Amino acid sequence: MYSRAVRRGRVARRDAEPVPCLLELALLHPDPDDMDWLVPTSPLEVMTRLLREVHDQVSANQRRVGSAVAAVEWYAGLGPAVQVGAAEGTAIRVLDGLSRIQAAMDEATQACTTEVLTVQPGGIRPEHELTEGLHRALELRARGVRMRDLYTHVARHGQGLLNYLELMGNAVEARTLDEVIDRLILFDRTVAFIPANADRTLALELRHPALVGYLGTVFDRLWRLAIPLTAPLPDTGIEGISHREQSIAALLAEGHQDAVIAERLGISVRTCRAHIARLSETLGAASRTQLGVRIAQVGLDGPRGPEEVTPSVTLPGRGSPTVR
Repeated sequence: MYSRAVRRGRVARRDAEPVPCLLELALLHPDPDDMDWLVPTSPLEVMTRLLREVHDQVSANQRRVGSAVAAVEWYAGLGPAVQVGAAEGTAIRVLDGLSRIQAAMDEATQACTTEVLTVQPGGIRPEHELTEGLHRALELRARGVRMRDLYTHVARHGQGLLNYLELMGNAVEARTLDEVIDRLILFDRTVAFIPANADRTLALELRHPALVGYLGTVFDRLWRLAIPLTAPLPDTGIEGISHREQSIAALLAEGHQDAVIAERLGISVRTCRAHIARLSETLGAASRTQLGVRIAQVGLDGPRGPEEVTPSVTLPGRGSPTVR
């Protein structure tokens, strides 16, 4: 419409009614000789006005930059001089917000040369979580970096994790445990990342050698106890009781509530209670107290090594007098 007005010298007011912004922006204004027509403002005049607005904005931003620099210099003068780059060697750095966490992880990925160790708590890993870190994993694999991941046994049932491990090939080795510590990522045993709040919007970047070394030792000991993802879970040795129910029994014996047990094993509270009901039925327990007694009698009240043998126990409703 403005182009037509410039070409013809004016346009009918009724034709310009669908585009009232032309009047609001002063690109068109009424013809003083005939109010039913609108005449265009000169393009040069429009350009001058727009450039003046841009110039005012640039000037305002320059003033803001100057004020910010002056403020920073004033604060810097309050304390001892800090060498440039000293912050990079900070032993503990708080990362606030997902964007800062991702940026720090990307930086650590680029600097990594030998190995990455991770602990991934919870149950089945959601597809979006696996996708978020996939670009880093592929970048590490391309550089020949070895990766070792610890998951809970429940994660074995997630097809997304199996697809991820198949994609990564022999660059990643995975093992599982009944329960693991909170999330941990170690790069080259020089920098570690751990969550700093429940929803993981805060994280700690750790570079202190003692802290990182301690976390590396924790990982190594968990790794030795874990079962390779390609290997089946061991039999409990007790007919009708699964490996997961054995883990639940041990935590029940410690006095934990259903919600705590579910969180530690990476399952839902509903699934946890279903396992407890089946455990009660298998052991012939009519109450929670009786279940605790039965768990102790069968020897499920604590972790057992492969050399331990479950004592012979008579279970109600079983044809055989003993259970191995």
